[in-house]
Amino acid sequence: MSLSIVILAAGKGTRMNSALPKVLQPLGEQALLHHVIDTAKQLDPTRICVVIGHGAEAVQSRTSADVEWVMQQEQRGTGHAVQQALPAIPDDDRVLILYGDVPLTRLETLAELLSEDQGVGLLTVELDNPTGYGRIVRESGEVVAIVEEKDANDAQKAITETNTGIMSGRCGDLKQLLDNVGCNNAQGEYYLTDIVGLARSAGMPIHTAQPGAEWEVLGVNNRDQLESLERLMQINRVQALLDAGVTVKDRNRLDIRGAVTAGRDVVLDVGVVLEGQITLEDGVVIGPYCVVRNSHIKAGTVLQPHCVVEDAVVGESCKVGPFSRLRPGAALAGHNNVGNFVEIKNSSIGHGSKVNHLSYVGDAELGERVNVGAGTITANYDGANKHRTVLGDDVSTGSNSVLVAPITVGAGTTVGAGSTVSKDIEAGALAYTRAPLKTRSDWESPKKKAKKG
Repeated sequence: MSLSIVILAAGKGTRMNSALPKVLQPLGEQALLHHVIDTAKQLDPTRICVVIGHGAEAVQSRTSADVEWVMQQEQRGTGHAVQQALPAIPDDDRVLILYGDVPLTRLETLAELLSEDQGVGLLTVELDNPTGYGRIVRESGEVVAIVEEKDANDAQKAITETNTGIMSGRCGDLKQLLDNVGCNNAQGEYYLTDIVGLARSAGMPIHTAQPGAEWEVLGVNNRDQLESLERLMQINRVQALLDAGVTVKDRNRLDIRGAVTAGRDVVLDVGVVLEGQITLEDGVVIGPYCVVRNSHIKAGTVLQPHCVVEDAVVGESCKVGPFSRLRPGAALAGHNNVGNFVEIKNSSIGHGSKVNHLSYVGDAELGERVNVGAGTITANYDGANKHRTVLGDDVSTGSNSVLVAPITVGAGTTVGAGSTVSKDIEAGALAYTRAPLKTRSDWESPKKKAKKG
């Protein structure tokens, strides 16, 4: 039996108090809806139908996944929303119904729900405080109905097994059941949950599955709930790193906003933020309050506190920071020192080369064992175009040098401190610029004016 997945994502999300549709609110730097789509894809469905309404244009334009869009023009309840998607699905397909604002449901939980392919499947959860949730009503252990909070009597409100909204069923059966759902309820809406009682009356089997943890089925309706899910997701991601052998100094002060691959004996200190696709090889140490984005850091490298590394490759056994910035295109070959307040952009730094203090290296190619003196910069921009600087092996630049690109400095050359170099230099040379030193013995230093009163 083929699987089709319907994701309900038409809600406005008024309580988010945002111009952004609720399902596009970010969780771990990824929209809520995109988390759900990513999980759905792993079930290998024939199709994924996303039902949209409020903010439909924004939802479509910001979603690159290959899905089928279904418009719900009027917001008339979950049953009505599902009805909009079913006509495009073959009657014999098994349909799984998910929600664009419930982002953390595990694949294993959904697979368990789908393990029974007859009748209607419900994902239910036991809650200590079920207020606000639809209650699962059973007789002799069998599910007979779901009653929404606003329609429940006192006995039903005492039930702690609740409806998550996630359901499954054969498409033809769902069509038939939804055609018989009415809107005689407190909200005047067509509840998807009403199909359970109808299925019971029709003699269809109803089976349930439960998540491994309550957080799997938590939805987002306001900023407070979004923040709570963010922290839950972060703790889960940190646990996966701990299980893989990573040392985490404080699980509550580490944010993982992407996919991290980590080797053995990696150490992550407090305040670290990892975004996008990250690879950390064996023995990498990332110090406090570093941000690493879409980068590969090789074995034995240490990032000292307050570094930013973005779209960069850092070779083996490098020392970076504190307060260093590696911008997109920075590539350190290995055994490099990049010191405090150094910025490197779109540049390759050869094996063993050092850029230790207060320097800017942009659009450059440094050979091996180069030493860039404190305050040295590559002047790579002429106001319209970027130009490259090439420093051969064993070049040494003195402090406060300016290398005006395009320029090539030959291997073994020494550039004297304070020099401005604007033309190519042959290998092994000494290059320097010096203005005459002038002094005046009759100089009188400025003095502060006396304060009145």
